[in-house]
Amino acid sequence: MAGARPERSCVGCRGRAPKADLLRIARTPRGVRVDALGTAPGRGAYVHRERACVTEALRRGALVRALRVGLAEEELARLRDDIEEALPAT
Repeated sequence: MAGARPERSCVGCRGRAPKADLLRIARTPRGVRVDALGTAPGRGAYVHRERACVTEALRRGALVRALRVGLAEEELARLRDDIEEALPAT
């Protein structure tokens, strides 16, 4: 299978896309972080690099559910800010 590209599902819109096109959020021993390179150890969840998908993933609680973690309001706000910084400028 030469040229096969791994695909992942976006937890926001539930659409599938090549892994390289999605933003990975990882639950690491140091907490939940944006994994820009996609290589951090720990459980990961993927979202499209679009505000609509990020907003939907956070609104529905799909991101924290996929990471199997509970986040306090301040942690969730910090994560939202980190994700916003990682998104392309509009």
